[in-house]
Amino acid sequence: MINSITIRRPDDWHLHLRDGDMMRAVLPYTARQFGRAIVMPNLSPPVTDVEKTAAYRGRIIAAIPAGLDFTPLMTCYLTDTTDPMDVARGHSEGVFVAAKLYPAHATTGSAHGVTDIAKIYPVLEKMQAIGMPLLIHGEVTDHHVDIFDREAVFIERTLSKLVRDMPELKIVFEHITTRDAADFVIDGPETLAATITPQHLHINRNAIFAGGIRPHFYCLPIAKREEHRLRLREVAVSGSRKFFLGTDSAPHSVGAKESACGCAGIFGAPYAIESYTAVFDEENALDRLEAFASENGPRFYGLPLNEGTITLHRQSHQVEEKLTAAGEDIVPFHAGEEINWRLGLK
Repeated sequence: MINSITIRRPDDWHLHLRDGDMMRAVLPYTARQFGRAIVMPNLSPPVTDVEKTAAYRGRIIAAIPAGLDFTPLMTCYLTDTTDPMDVARGHSEGVFVAAKLYPAHATTGSAHGVTDIAKIYPVLEKMQAIGMPLLIHGEVTDHHVDIFDREAVFIERTLSKLVRDMPELKIVFEHITTRDAADFVIDGPETLAATITPQHLHINRNAIFAGGIRPHFYCLPIAKREEHRLRLREVAVSGSRKFFLGTDSAPHSVGAKESACGCAGIFGAPYAIESYTAVFDEENALDRLEAFASENGPRFYGLPLNEGTITLHRQSHQVEEKLTAAGEDIVPFHAGEEINWRLGLK
């Protein structure tokens, strides 16, 4: 039995940090584990241009705890009126690493998102020309489409056409949740990749309704049937370079989650790498963890691999029921559960 594993320092390719006091409170959880993170731009108001993004990056950098080496990688929030030249300028100046497509009203902070992908084709054509990745929240938002089918319908209606129309555009299909998405990425071109969250590897949709409504397991895209969870585990540990780590960690206060209309999002940051390690251990694939967590993402983005390492030890510990951040109680993923791996920096 393997009792410890040392891997190249990983990166988180999908992270919500929020802003202000909450950002300063949750950032250390990520910075202690990851060398870099793709930071989502769905603040209120959203981060939609070069100046706003540079200012947000500055606030994050100022909040990095002393002694930790962490780099935020910033994204541009696409809207129906995004200027292709502004996106290109932000990319050339090193402000934008990628651009984020939220279908309007698909998830938290997406009210200003894209209403019709055809409206941003000029932006996508410019991104294709300059080699700038597009990050997609891949769900349709039609009320008549069942929430558990929205990812599959998005593939059929939107993503398959986009891949055909923009064959050189780098696309990250973010936080995939279904067999449909996993197979679409595997069968797709080398310009198509996907992130997978820890929650979608650990839970299926039954977790949301076990003994009553469990709001702290509610996220978007929502967890799906067991067959989909098992397929995600297969591709995550397969060694395919098309899949990499993206937590989609999203802090919400207990009050915001436990309400008549609770927020979508799971706070996975505190024990993210331990959570992924547990999955790879259960699948007898610890030898493939480093590729998924530390190599596939930077290679897809065309960035250098991190130089440092982290070491994880087989050590059972119980996750706190609640954590406090910015004066608010937040329930972390795995709250009250035992995780059999613990992080120690090397």
